[in-house]
Amino acid sequence: MRELVISKYEAGQRFDKFLAKYMELAPKSFFYKMMRKKNITLNGKKAAGNEKLENGDTVKLFLSEETIEGFREKKKRAVHTGAKLDILYEDEQVMLINKPAGMLSQKAEKGDISMVEHLISHLLDTGEVTEEMLKTFRPSLCNRLDRNTSGIVAAGKTLQGLQMLSGLFKERTLHKYYLCIVKGMIKEEQDVRGWLLKNEKTNQVRIFKNETKDARPIHTKYRPLADNGQETLLEIELLTGRTHQIRAHLSYMGHPIFGDPKYGDAVLNKKLTSGYGLHMQLLHAWHLVFPELSGDFEGLSGKSIYAPAPKQFVSIAQKRGLGTWEHGIPEV
Repeated sequence: MRELVISKYEAGQRFDKFLAKYMELAPKSFFYKMMRKKNITLNGKKAAGNEKLENGDTVKLFLSEETIEGFREKKKRAVHTGAKLDILYEDEQVMLINKPAGMLSQKAEKGDISMVEHLISHLLDTGEVTEEMLKTFRPSLCNRLDRNTSGIVAAGKTLQGLQMLSGLFKERTLHKYYLCIVKGMIKEEQDVRGWLLKNEKTNQVRIFKNETKDARPIHTKYRPLADNGQETLLEIELLTGRTHQIRAHLSYMGHPIFGDPKYGDAVLNKKLTSGYGLHMQLLHAWHLVFPELSGDFEGLSGKSIYAPAPKQFVSIAQKRGLGTWEHGIPEV
């Protein structure tokens, strides 16, 4: 007999889904048969499989070790990256991290080391999770930023935290703000809409003013924070989260982002590379505002989280007379 105690990280998922993760190679019919025979029990009682697991629940597997291990996939151990995370906020359920430019949010290919791997490595190093726990729940991110976009990524340390954050992003009740430096003068706040069509082969998008076949609607607000007569420091509120939305939409409107290799101004980018060594877009997810929350997530209720911009971003902004900055945050 093997006894398992559900941790806060695994709580919130259906019992049958937990079992399917714990013994990945077993067919679903096996679990239901074992539950009917009470060879698998939940808190000492017969289970149906649709129960929602809670922290501290006890699962007993009245099965031989050979049977259990035979149904378990032999996975590689998690990578210990040793990276130090720039943690902006953390509680038992969630973590908000300032992702550096140049780092993937999630793996693009099998061998990649992304922010998810750094997150899991951090939680293993602090002892908050174990290799065994990772077989039934893996902490992950709820939002993605392009590799060369810096700023706030939201991570669920527990399943409940992941579900809560994912819900906020889906319902668009979490307000997301970005900073960027663009070519040209923008003097007034604007609320703009359009249509975005993605080319899956090239991983590039096109923007259209009017509804277009297969294109998806986009909605962006932006507010000028500072200008020098030729360029503008903008705050962007992202109301829909499409691929490359901010970068492509601003370029379409004649205000390409500094350093953007896909949608930027090639002549300007060449000058920025030679003058400042810039090789990526100056786009930074700097501010999150949470809605009213209760219960386990009350600590985040109405909270504003700010992420200092990268040093190169701030340096270029200051040298070009774009605002006053304090500890990586523009004074607005």
